[in-house]
Amino acid sequence: MDDTEAKSAGPIEPASDLSEIAAQCAATNLLDVATQLAGLAEDLKALAARPIEPIPTLAEPDDQP
Repeated sequence: MDDTEAKSAGPIEPASDLSEIAAQCAATNLLDVATQLAGLAEDLKALAARPIEPIPTLAEPDDQP
């Protein structure tokens, strides 16, 4: 990276700021995952409440007259 690229990239942030940003991103990602898991749990509860109905199977082709 030459000087012009370094200047356009903006100021270099201290490591503590970057760590704080990384922690905030991780927390946001964890909240997103938790939200998705909560939605999945609701879907599973709804599915568990429905009775299981057997799927009719077709007889073997040889069994037909």
